[in-house]
Amino acid sequence: MQEKCHIESTLSLISGKWKILILKELIIEPVRYNVLIKKIPNISAKVLTQQLKDMESDGIILREVYAEIPPRVEYSLSKKGRSMLRILKEMAIWGLENDKDILSKCPECKQCEFIN
Repeated sequence: MQEKCHIESTLSLISGKWKILILKELIIEPVRYNVLIKKIPNISAKVLTQQLKDMESDGIILREVYAEIPPRVEYSLSKKGRSMLRILKEMAIWGLENDKDILSKCPECKQCEFIN
């Protein structure tokens, strides 16, 4: 087994443009695939599907299939995924403190309130 830096290990789980945004969307409650595709601008269906599969495989999210017609699938954060909310909180704080040049504005999604 090859040794890996802890930062590198963490980054391998959340790297890329989309995984952090997917985590953000799952903070409050379980979310269906169609809601995710609408809430994450510019992500393709193929990429979203792959990212969800990767995150499920890594134990960050849970995928629950309901035996209904039509079938309903919801994604939620696992215990491991919830433990990553500290990372999102620090990212939000950093953005608030350092994004003054860009004048970023929170879209008031209220998800930041749940990062504790």
